[in-house]
Amino acid sequence: MQWFGGRESDNVEEGSSSGGGRGFAFGGGILGLIGVVIYIFTGINPSGLLNGGSNNNSQQQVNAPVTGPESAEKKQARLVLAGTEEVWDSLFTARGKTYEKPILHFFTGQVDAGCGFATSATGPFYCPQDRKVYIDLDFYDELKNRFGAPGEFAQAYVIAHEVGHHVQNLLGTSQKVENAESQAGSDAERNRYSVALELQADFYAGVWAHYENLYHQNGLVLNSSDIASALNAAKQIGDDHLQQQAGGSVEPDSFTHGSSQQRMYWFKKGFDTGDLTQGNTFKEMGL
Repeated sequence: MQWFGGRESDNVEEGSSSGGGRGFAFGGGILGLIGVVIYIFTGINPSGLLNGGSNNNSQQQVNAPVTGPESAEKKQARLVLAGTEEVWDSLFTARGKTYEKPILHFFTGQVDAGCGFATSATGPFYCPQDRKVYIDLDFYDELKNRFGAPGEFAQAYVIAHEVGHHVQNLLGTSQKVENAESQAGSDAERNRYSVALELQADFYAGVWAHYENLYHQNGLVLNSSDIASALNAAKQIGDDHLQQQAGGSVEPDSFTHGSSQQRMYWFKKGFDTGDLTQGNTFKEMGL
């Protein structure tokens, strides 16, 4: 992946958030990666880590703009965020809508987000209450070393997926899913809604990559190895693959993010088509 004079977004901040709100959060983990592992090993829905209230021992400081020298990872995250801003602004404008840009919040160790207190173990996540994407960049080491998904574009995919959840929030999809899950008659049914939501965020990540690569709107040039990197990440974080890696049996009714094949398919479909009308993962799953 190569960048040529790309713009770095200023819609970033860092530090522990004052939080205060409590609600539902999406996409804990690479695209749910760490969260799924927590679920497999403990049986605890990782969204609960984001809904339990703030930790009184955590540092409560006002969010601040990122200042001083920045790591390569922060600069890349700014570049990716800027690319998503340009692509989604264009797509929303073409449909007579206004794209409200999310904030990318860097934290280390723990954060009190608008959806509640979370630690780095939760992984990257999107909070619809404050419309922010939260990420501890140490997660990229986990992505490479623990889950076998290295590469700059795999990292870009993480942010693009969480921004996909922001798009769902703006379009009202997230609220509809939350309402449907609250009325579901079983855990298996609730999980199907969760899977459809996550697969659509994968699709939206592919849509971003499609237009970024087609028009180089933020100076990004992709090659075949970049797409392979994203597809490998999708494979490594599929629910079935993670369950197998954990030494357990594959239980489709417990999936919350989708199988490896599903995640790869929907990202690739978004990348190949760039057509938002083809991303109705809910209809595909009979919901």
